[in-house]
Amino acid sequence: MNWRLTDRTLELEQPLGAGIVNVTVDSMFEGARSGTPAQAVADGLALVEAGFEMLDVGAVAAKAGPPVTADDEAAALVPAIEGLARRSRGSFDTHEVQREPWDAGRVPISADTFSVEVARRALAAGAVAVNDIGGGSEEMFDLVAGTGCGYVLMHIEGPPRVDRPWREYGDVVDHLKAWFEGRVELARELGVAEEQIAIDPGLDFDLSPEQDLEILRRLGELRSLGRALYVSLSRKDFIGAVLAGSWEGRLPPSEREWGTVAAVALAVREGADVLRIHDRSSLQAMRIAGRIARPQRSVA
Repeated sequence: MNWRLTDRTLELEQPLGAGIVNVTVDSMFEGARSGTPAQAVADGLALVEAGFEMLDVGAVAAKAGPPVTADDEAAALVPAIEGLARRSRGSFDTHEVQREPWDAGRVPISADTFSVEVARRALAAGAVAVNDIGGGSEEMFDLVAGTGCGYVLMHIEGPPRVDRPWREYGDVVDHLKAWFEGRVELARELGVAEEQIAIDPGLDFDLSPEQDLEILRRLGELRSLGRALYVSLSRKDFIGAVLAGSWEGRLPPSEREWGTVAAVALAVREGADVLRIHDRSSLQAMRIAGRIARPQRSVA
């Protein structure tokens, strides 16, 4: 499976780990909050040194909350992406980044945003893909078509950052197939090449824990859509609920690392191509699961 970005095509014979960089102070996992662009650059460097093959950089928490203006979001996101893409420490008047510069040409950066204007600025700053939790608007598809960037299309049933009751879908995987077919067709009509699109089932978004688990059990069925599968499950609420035995008593994100490891390994077995994850433990699980599930060359 291939995924075309602005400046390269990723050949996803083995799963790829996208390290999470949040230029926020309120993202759900406290251990992944980079409060400033300078800290985001430092944290991104650390993820690359740990072996992550991609960085996903965002500046607005996905959880419910008040609107954030494009200017405010871009003020945090764009300098972080620019600093990483240009591997430049001189952009920031800080001593926080102490590591040597790294080759940004080998590590693509995606901008985690559902704002078309912010996505435009992030791509100009050096991002080569947009990770859109907004479900894909015509304006976003126009931008993706015009720039040729990679695009993550996530399933959602309404505007992001708004709490909604879980929905009943009947067969949730059949629903996802139909939803993605419709959105991909619209994107194609607006000029987006299918190779630019990766699809994300949107675990935790408008889905109950049982629906999340059903999707992971049957993730391989989504491969019939012919697109790279992008799975974002790291430390999510459904993992905390399963570990605690109830939604109300779900464990906090800080206690979901090993549940995430298990979910990552099984997602790879079922066909996940890109895993958006926080931790090196999950990255190692992804790599071992990938080599077991998708035999390739010898490690010798």
